[in-house]
Amino acid sequence: MRSQLTVASEPSTAAHTSKKSFVSNIILAAALGLSAQLALADDAVPAGEALAQKGGCLMCHTMTKRNVGPAFKDVAAVYKGQDVEDKLINKIKKGGRGSWGVLPMPPNEGKLTDDEFREVVRWIRAM
Repeated sequence: MRSQLTVASEPSTAAHTSKKSFVSNIILAAALGLSAQLALADDAVPAGEALAQKGGCLMCHTMTKRNVGPAFKDVAAVYKGQDVEDKLINKIKKGGRGSWGVLPMPPNEGKLTDDEFREVVRWIRAM
């Protein structure tokens, strides 16, 4: 009788092991899926936006409404169709006052490379 109990319990153990393996595979697949989503989310942030964050631009500016400085969409609208990329890069690097109100924009030279400033300006103008 004892051998029957052992034989009878083997399928249950195999089923239990198979069930554990299945659950482990589901958890692994979910973790890999989450990792892939996080990687895609990082790639989904435009380079210009990431550089604006890195350079501290988003401390005073937002994309859609005025904060301390003008909204980037407003800057894009004012300069739409104009060849002002170098002018805007210089203004960001050197700072300025009077174009958007009384508060000055401090100089930002050294916070980003010239190519990074160019990418930020292109991102803003694309809005």
